Amino acid sequence: MCYYMLFSRVGAVIIQVSDMKKSLKFYKETLGLPLKTQSEDWTEFFNSGTVVVLHRANNKEQVNSGKGLLLGFTVYDFETVVKNLKENKVTFLKEPTEESFGKHTVIKDPDDHLISIAQIKRKPTEDEFD
Repeated sequence: MCYYMLFSRVGAVIIQVSDMKKSLKFYKETLGLPLKTQSEDWTEFFNSGTVVVLHRANNKEQVNSGKGLLLGFTVYDFETVVKNLKENKVTFLKEPTEESFGKHTVIKDPDDHLISIAQIKRKPTEDEFD
């Protein structure tokens, strides 16, 4: 049986958080993610495609055990996003840099989960060479 055929896409990225209010404020207000649903234990962002979920952890150890998680976002206006993050005193693990694929930075959320933010260089189309 081909198991890879059973999975069509990533449906959700679930982030365990220690403080729902603090994390909700960060993801909704600081990052500007569109809120889909909200409760004390479960908050979803984005109305279509892959959703980002904040799930309240039962204890701090659950949150700290997930240090390998890296949530990645692509953006259209990298400079404006970085400016907003700095104004909101967000911690940068990797300062904004120009990479071969585009512009990139890594920040931390209130529970020290890593968030990658990139503006990917657009590949030129054949029409642009005519």
